[in-house]
Amino acid sequence: MPSVTQRPEIDEVWGWLEQVPDPEIPVISVVDLGIVRDVYYQEDNTLVVAVTPTYSGCPATQVINDDIEAALRAHGVQHLRIERRLSPPWTTDWLSERGRERLREYGIAPPVEQAQGGTKSIWVRGDGVRIVPCPRCDSTDTKLISHFGSTPCKSQYQCESCFEPFDYFKCI
Repeated sequence: MPSVTQRPEIDEVWGWLEQVPDPEIPVISVVDLGIVRDVYYQEDNTLVVAVTPTYSGCPATQVINDDIEAALRAHGVQHLRIERRLSPPWTTDWLSERGRERLREYGIAPPVEQAQGGTKSIWVRGDGVRIVPCPRCDSTDTKLISHFGSTPCKSQYQCESCFEPFDYFKCI
């Protein structure tokens, strides 16, 4: 483990955290997922990383905390505390644009709306059903297969153009 004689700058720590993948969707970092809410030093020089899980019962929370700790310790951080921050609750609005693009490239459709009533355009068919573009071929001719996908935060859709099934990251 490298020896650190002075504490790393906060921007440098954020850069290291951008390399920590989400264990359930490894193409997106914990930073791009928006679950790392804050990074700061306490008066005693303990580095604190505040993490908000995607939902309070997320089974990956401990793995994420362990991965963050391992990554920072590998960079020589000795005094570290991972803080679980539940308020405000995580929302898909916190996904970065880079994270949304990485989800799409991986074959997961990112949220097509904002959870907090933002202005992101939402396509709706005449029957009021949300249109989720296929992340593989960009077709809007898709249908909901199941409200429950591979993880609780995703739904299962199928494209009627390329016939491929895909996950849709639910707006939370």
